[in-house]
Amino acid sequence: QSLLSRVVYEDEGLLVVNKPSGIAVHGGSGVAYGLIEALRAATGKKYLELIHRIDRDTSGLVMISKKRSTLKLLQDLLREHKIQKTYAAIVKGQVSLDQQLIDAPLFRYELANGERRVRVSKEGKPSKTEWNVVERFKAATLVHASPLSGRTHQIRVHTAHAGHPIACDDKYGEATFDGKMRGLGLQRLFLHASRLTFRHPVEQKDMTMEAPLDPHLQALLNKLDSDKS
Repeated sequence: QSLLSRVVYEDEGLLVVNKPSGIAVHGGSGVAYGLIEALRAATGKKYLELIHRIDRDTSGLVMISKKRSTLKLLQDLLREHKIQKTYAAIVKGQVSLDQQLIDAPLFRYELANGERRVRVSKEGKPSKTEWNVVERFKAATLVHASPLSGRTHQIRVHTAHAGHPIACDDKYGEATFDGKMRGLGLQRLFLHASRLTFRHPVEQKDMTMEAPLDPHLQALLNKLDSDKS
């Protein structure tokens, strides 16, 4: 029931859900049940397929197709970079430039335990992330990041590569900063897929979908803000 209350948009072929942090988009790799399985169970629909993915620890907008034709149309738009995704993130330190393009190839590899990791490497695939500063705090910055390529962990690795890892990132974070953020009550990765902008291929109209920050993330922002003055 709680997942259905997180539906942001629905039409004949498309479902957009504000995914909570901590739930994988699909089962597998040690997770029996994910968002897509839970939605199939909750709606009773046989055909529901993920159009794209976001990390398990990331919250926010996920597009799901209710028809094969919609799946193909929207995946084509994604491939052609015609769907703009915006993520809100709290990163370490004060980001100096208001706008920046991080252009660094990303290479995917596996740890001995089978866990997937990504690093910046010349052998990697071309990857670009745009980011804009929304607000600077004493020891952190709120940024909006838009990946221009869809690589695993892209925003997380790119921000860390730029010297500004995301708060409470258990894979690419920085311990001292994460400790400070946990001290302020943050218990999860501060990365949230907040906005999708695209031209709907069936409805033929421009759409912008937004998911507000979870109260938990908003509470941290309020604390950072009050510390600023």
